[in-house]
Amino acid sequence: MGWGTVSLLWLYIALVRDQFEITHALINYVLDVSICIALTHAYRALALKANWNQLEIKGLIRKVIPSILILSVLFMLIMNLKTSAYIYLVLDRDTFMENLSVWNPVLITGLRHMAIWVLAYHAYHFYVKEVNTAKANAQLSVIAKQSQLDNLSAQLNPHFLFNSLNSIKSLIIENPSIARRAIDLLSDLLRSSLYEKEHMTISIAEELALVKDYVELEQLRFEERLHVEFDIYQTLEKFKIPPLSIQLLVENAIKHGVDKQLDGGTVHISLKEQDGFVKIIVKNPGTFSNDGQGGLGLKNLKERLLLQYDGKAKLAIDSTTEQEVVATLLIPTEKAWEPIQH
Repeated sequence: MGWGTVSLLWLYIALVRDQFEITHALINYVLDVSICIALTHAYRALALKANWNQLEIKGLIRKVIPSILILSVLFMLIMNLKTSAYIYLVLDRDTFMENLSVWNPVLITGLRHMAIWVLAYHAYHFYVKEVNTAKANAQLSVIAKQSQLDNLSAQLNPHFLFNSLNSIKSLIIENPSIARRAIDLLSDLLRSSLYEKEHMTISIAEELALVKDYVELEQLRFEERLHVEFDIYQTLEKFKIPPLSIQLLVENAIKHGVDKQLDGGTVHISLKEQDGFVKIIVKNPGTFSNDGQGGLGLKNLKERLLLQYDGKAKLAIDSTTEQEVVATLLIPTEKAWEPIQH
């Protein structure tokens, strides 16, 4: 299409300036298009065979400049031969050598058009190469991120199991019947957590069901020392969040808050939507220390949030003036509505 458009100008010149007959002008047009296509296709074949599109800019320039000069000279010779053939066949005159004396304008035309075509050809392939490279890098980034998330998720179950077994261990001596109930709960919890591990996100309703089982397991050990309150907007239960995210906050609240209080305490869990985020708040009695409180679980959760939400999700833990620790988890709602990924 490109050479066809350019040759239309030459067709117009042949008809208006050179007074060609319409038949001869059309034949000339077809020949012009064919000559240009043949030259550029020959260059394209050479460039592909020699992998010029894989060269760096400097190396490519060293190939392109002489190629444009050669293409231009060939263009000049073939065009002059075509003109001479027309004059010989139509006017019965041999003018090939004479036409070579007017090489300058034809050569300049060839230089201009061949340079434009060659540069456009390589610019297009350079663009395609950059796009493909960007796509490949993006895919590698996704694969790397997925690998990191899988690795972090794989750490959750051993961490969860270790803490739960510690709770049951103390019950076995104190109250064997309650310990049996605890083992049943742990079995359900592990079954759920193993299943949820296969998902990048789960619904808040599913996460809360797991949290309630975990709380019941801990209440078997703490008895009257542990109370848990839920303040949940029902409309939020379909939102998606990373699995075990609320459970980790509740576990941290019990382990580093309630367990350290002589009389135990209450863990308050609330969820609401605010300013484009699902806001999850877990409160517990005590004071917060930055000296490693939360351990692997919270560190793991922070890394998962960073990877999964590109820094848009936030987790903060701090003490209030009322000797209360508040953990706040913010999940962007546009991400929270995404379907569960397998």
